[in-house]
Amino acid sequence: MNPQKIVTIIQGRMASSRLPGKVLIDIAGQPMLAHVVERARQAKTVDQVVVATTIQAEDDAIQAFCQQRGYAVSRGSLHDVLDRFYQAAVAFQADVVVRVTADCPLLDPQVVDHTVEEFLRSGVDFAANRLPPPFHRTYPIGLDTEVCTFQALERAWREAREPHEREHVMPYLYDTPDRFKILRVEYEKDYGALRWTVDTPADLELVRQIFARFSPRTDFTWLEVLALFEREPELAQINAEVKHNTYLDVDDGFSSEDFK
Repeated sequence: MNPQKIVTIIQGRMASSRLPGKVLIDIAGQPMLAHVVERARQAKTVDQVVVATTIQAEDDAIQAFCQQRGYAVSRGSLHDVLDRFYQAAVAFQADVVVRVTADCPLLDPQVVDHTVEEFLRSGVDFAANRLPPPFHRTYPIGLDTEVCTFQALERAWREAREPHEREHVMPYLYDTPDRFKILRVEYEKDYGALRWTVDTPADLELVRQIFARFSPRTDFTWLEVLALFEREPELAQINAEVKHNTYLDVDDGFSSEDFK
């Protein structure tokens, strides 16, 4: 039995420039956040799942929903998501932090487990199944799982100063070679071009189509979705024109001066 407490922290907020309110938007009869939390809870390597939202008034709805469902919830900074994660990790006494986002309703617990297991096996500070260029991702966008030690997260919290490092939580751990020991978890084939996250109306339409194909089941795996795409390749065209945000994109008004 692993002596470390492993906590999955799901970041989510109601504000979204491309799809406002997406965190609680309906997918197959449930708010998107419910799908993410329930899937994250199925990971066998994880001890606790926490939703980390903001202190903004509009995110009272997320806190109320979490309390209604019995989900652990923490609230913090709107823009400084690194601080939001750090405070949640402290509050829930995490030794290892797993980062996922609330716009990934196809999150697969087996992928989470595999990433955590590789992290524990390798003894690194940080492991992920996605990293920005020049690295190449092999898992579809929407299965993103990042894992780090609390010590690494705490160092990033103390030292990170750039807006993208604060907003996207983990870049300080991997954007400078040799700063930390990192591991990129890869799949045996390359499916990195597939987009299964929800950030636009087109993304939402695709995910709703996927859930409709498996109805009434909601526990289908990413490999089952992959098989669906192989049977119906036209599904990938629904959101093919969506431009994926990069880890260097930050919200307007977010300044590095806030952290100096």
